[in-house]
Amino acid sequence: MSKKVNTARLSVFSNIFLVIMKITVGIISGSVSIISEAAHSAIDLVASLIAFFSVKVSNMPPDKEHPYGHGKVENISGVIEGLLIIVAAIWIVYHSIHSLIVNEPVQYLQWGIIVMGVSALVNFFVSRKLYKVAKETDSIALEADALHLKTDIYTSVGVALGIGLIWVTGWHILDPVIAIFVALIILWEAYNLIKSAFNPLLDNSLDQQEVDIITAIIEEFTNDCIGYHHLRTRKSGPYKYIDFHLELPDEMTVKESHNLCDRMEERLKEKFNSVDINIHVEPKSDCK
Repeated sequence: MSKKVNTARLSVFSNIFLVIMKITVGIISGSVSIISEAAHSAIDLVASLIAFFSVKVSNMPPDKEHPYGHGKVENISGVIEGLLIIVAAIWIVYHSIHSLIVNEPVQYLQWGIIVMGVSALVNFFVSRKLYKVAKETDSIALEADALHLKTDIYTSVGVALGIGLIWVTGWHILDPVIAIFVALIILWEAYNLIKSAFNPLLDNSLDQQEVDIITAIIEEFTNDCIGYHHLRTRKSGPYKYIDFHLELPDEMTVKESHNLCDRMEERLKEKFNSVDINIHVEPKSDCK
């Protein structure tokens, strides 16, 4: 089983634990901010399940129906996760406004603080693991999942501090106000996630830093008689695709051209993992 799949599974189990814990304490205490956090974790659970299945599918090799592989499944899952986060934020705002109108007191405040503290600690360690593996494998699905949990850390700490203020001041109106603040953070998270996951679906170029590295490597092999043009890049899940036209002297043999292309591909693969390179060779007639 791949490292990506095992890490995604860890996120699923941690979110199951947090959802059960938050819902239980939220119902007992009547705190809308804790219940909003339970909704946040429930969305995180759905997102982690989506991430789990998407990394399994994205690891499948190319086949007849999908000759370029299944990498974009991760991008699709990232967009779905972002939309789910928006739904969660709307749900939180709705219940927070209702709580402001009703203005019911919150009970068992100490349990709320404990639950939020445990949640923050669990998500801190799990998100660090997710980010680490996401960086190693260039997985947008794991990165999206890690972003969910990172946001959950901030919101859990915020809710804990808010409940502490309610405990000290007796201002129960702070509970729905904090929940609305949590919802705004979640909406910002959703925007960034959908943006980063959706762009590769449109075959956007790799970021400029990566394109500059690719250009520098290609230019290591160029001179007055060897040139290139029509460089294109794109990304599909963790996989990067590079193609360009390589201009070579008329008199260069097929074997010599092939060997040169092999050396260029080796250099590019030293810098990029999971990369597919396509070089179109054509004559450079103006070479002197």
